[in-house]
Amino acid sequence: SWDEHIMLIAHTVNAYGDKLKVIGNTGSNSTIEAVHATEQGFAVGMHAALQINPYYGKTSVSGLRAHFKAVLNEGPAVVYNVPSRTGQDIPNDVALEIAQHPNFLGLKECTGNKRIGNYTKQGVLCWSGNDDEAHDARHHFGGQGVISVTSNIVPGLFAKMMHGSPDPALSASLSELIAWLFSEPNPIPLNTALMMCGLVKPVWRLPYVPLSLDQRQRGAKLLEAVKEHIPGCKEIRVMDDEEFLLIGSAHK
Repeated sequence: SWDEHIMLIAHTVNAYGDKLKVIGNTGSNSTIEAVHATEQGFAVGMHAALQINPYYGKTSVSGLRAHFKAVLNEGPAVVYNVPSRTGQDIPNDVALEIAQHPNFLGLKECTGNKRIGNYTKQGVLCWSGNDDEAHDARHHFGGQGVISVTSNIVPGLFAKMMHGSPDPALSASLSELIAWLFSEPNPIPLNTALMMCGLVKPVWRLPYVPLSLDQRQRGAKLLEAVKEHIPGCKEIRVMDDEEFLLIGSAHK
């Protein structure tokens, strides 16, 4: 629920807000909902918002401009372009137009490094949204870094890859793990991995379900290879299907 969503942002701010900048994902396909959630996010202390373009109920190009103007008026934001999830790309001219808004911080761009390079040449800050392309985005296409899935498992290695010198060997060494973490739609593999590492409780809210036993067995080998880099992980378990609790009703 949105109440839980805002509570998580507030908890993150309370726990880590003095150490890092908290960017809360308060985007929605309803502009009114996105504006309201963003207001709440700033009220509980987030430093910036992550704003996606309307999904499923797609709008026109004029509607995109109006939507982003409304949410950017609420405060600093990174705009998120992920056509594979929204079904609609943010056109280049729209991105360049909204980049002029004083609250625009940059783009989380998921359509590839060539596009990131084109934007950065025009002064638009970009973060890669693709873990498998993040190294080259950062070191060869002018990207600022990555908004990452894999970094939830190995934050130190990703920090080194983003903030250190170019390290194609490190990037290559993580390629199988990254591929496994995207073997099903995010966040299914990530949540499965966190459960296998004993870092979160094995509880799922439908429609999300854990990876299959075969996939977990493959993942366990990949996680073992980087275990020393997984904060808080003492043991990696494949887990039995019966250990996962699936919740599909608010009354269960």
